[in-house]
Amino acid sequence: MNYYSLNKYLKNTFGEKVYKISLNGNMTCPNRDGTLGTRGCIFCSRGGSGEFASDALLPVHGQIDQAKLRIKKKSDCKKFIAYFQPFTNTYAPVEYLEKIFTDAISEPDIVALSIATRPDCLGNNVLGLLEKLNKIKPVWVELGLQTIHEKSADYIRRMYPLSVYDSATENLHKIGINVITHIILGLPNESKEMMLESVKYAGSKTDGIKLQLLHVLKNTDLCDDYQSGKFDVLSMEDYTDILCDCVEVLPENVVIHRLTGDGDKKLLVAPMWSADKKRVLNSINREFAKRNITQGRKAK
Repeated sequence: MNYYSLNKYLKNTFGEKVYKISLNGNMTCPNRDGTLGTRGCIFCSRGGSGEFASDALLPVHGQIDQAKLRIKKKSDCKKFIAYFQPFTNTYAPVEYLEKIFTDAISEPDIVALSIATRPDCLGNNVLGLLEKLNKIKPVWVELGLQTIHEKSADYIRRMYPLSVYDSATENLHKIGINVITHIILGLPNESKEMMLESVKYAGSKTDGIKLQLLHVLKNTDLCDDYQSGKFDVLSMEDYTDILCDCVEVLPENVVIHRLTGDGDKKLLVAPMWSADKKRVLNSINREFAKRNITQGRKAK
């Protein structure tokens, strides 16, 4: 395929297949604890988008061991990335962060640390810690931008302006941190052109990108809006069409970490076609081949 996939990047960087282990740092979010809000982002599940993470009651070493046992059933992979996924993983005292992150990277077969967080939760003390850890093993920071459009950002209750994302990417790059940006495709009232603008903008700022289909999950405010008919979700054909253009507007050096995403099937309300991941990926790959999609073709 003519795009810079995460698999290609990992094999180029570490010389072999690497598996991501989703860990739970047992944190919350300023958009939930009352600092900025109490209901979280409109699409976020009660699990903070960490339904596939390990058991938060276990210490980090125990979570890693548990995850490795699961992975061994389907892969003989020997290198892993420690991925702190649910909620906001820099939203805790820096002493606590240092302990859990150090525990993770101290495991010999953990080759990198990936931290999902908000751009407004990267104070100087956190940046100092990340810089220190990055000298031991590579550190990636995943930022939930979702959209560059302020009206959409207000609707999803992101609770920070675009300028905060800009500052975060700049500060992280200054200390040598690899930045990955999350973009949601299919937000209510966004046109294809608006989605492409978000992808192009992120592509100019980030080292990697996760393109995520909007999932409507049970027990979210987004689900209430969907069920009351305020918006519709993308069809698989529309999503694939948008994705084709997204890949071509991204610079060649930006690693595409994800072309779609998994919604927990127990929580998924819409679009139900997204639950059949194998079918979705086959459809995307067929369309990419048919159109001869090439990353970077429309980037300039």
